[in-house]
Amino acid sequence: MNTWLIIAVDGVAFASWLFLISVGMTLIYGVLRILNVAHGSLYALGAYTGASLIIAYFRHDLWPYGSYLVLFGAALLVGVIAGPLIERGLLRWVYDRDPAVQLLVTYALFLILEDAIKLGWGADPYYAYKPYQLLGQVQLGGIAYPRYSFLLLGIAVAAGGALWLFINRTRFGKLIVAVIEDPEISTAMGVNVPRVYVITFTLGAVLAALGGAFTAPMISVAPGIAVEVIVLAFAVVVIGGLGSLEGAALGALIVGIVRAAAVHHIPDLELFAIYLVMAAVLLVRPQGLFAREERRRI
Repeated sequence: MNTWLIIAVDGVAFASWLFLISVGMTLIYGVLRILNVAHGSLYALGAYTGASLIIAYFRHDLWPYGSYLVLFGAALLVGVIAGPLIERGLLRWVYDRDPAVQLLVTYALFLILEDAIKLGWGADPYYAYKPYQLLGQVQLGGIAYPRYSFLLLGIAVAAGGALWLFINRTRFGKLIVAVIEDPEISTAMGVNVPRVYVITFTLGAVLAALGGAFTAPMISVAPGIAVEVIVLAFAVVVIGGLGSLEGAALGALIVGIVRAAAVHHIPDLELFAIYLVMAAVLLVRPQGLFAREERRRI
């Protein structure tokens, strides 16, 4: 009984982390129709910025719980700077290009940002563990769990709920839905489509950086973290359906539970189990669990 409880808690905690990263990726695809490989680099930028600011924050002996606001500020800082720069400076030039070209452009950007991160922060790992230790542990079924994992769960639920309300209950959200349905008609109706694109990309960048910033206290922030996360985020959005927020939530939960079960029962097949589920979903429902089939236009 304890094993299944542990798997459920581990799976939900991992899913929370994955959702924060993959929901931004699927939002960007849903509106801009670009699969952004550089999304992992935005996550890494959030992690490095968050770790650097946390290390500097604790050097000054400030209020320790303020470090969580610092992590949130780091994510905003990365998102509002990198988002508009990338969208206006690069992506807007390839919106009408072949999807393969768009994929190559974002992959090239991913490689550039990887080297830029090494130039900026070096190759040595950063340790910003104090916000993680600050919350202590809680006992569940006789097992000690870090409370920080539940903080991540709360942030993921809050971010997902806020994003859903923004898309479905605000005027700008309705403009985003209109652009998703048909950008050409939206333009004809007077919608400022480039503005919708840049705000949506910035929002996706903030979500990726948020995932990175709040992951920084749990890991050693080192070169290569972007590669690990983009592969898992890709599996989540493929399972849930590209462009679907609900799909990102369900995909993250499926991947989180499958990974936790594999880690506890067949640890050597941890990644294999995730990709097996992805392949099975693609065989049965190629567009993913939640994505709608796109209308063919002449």
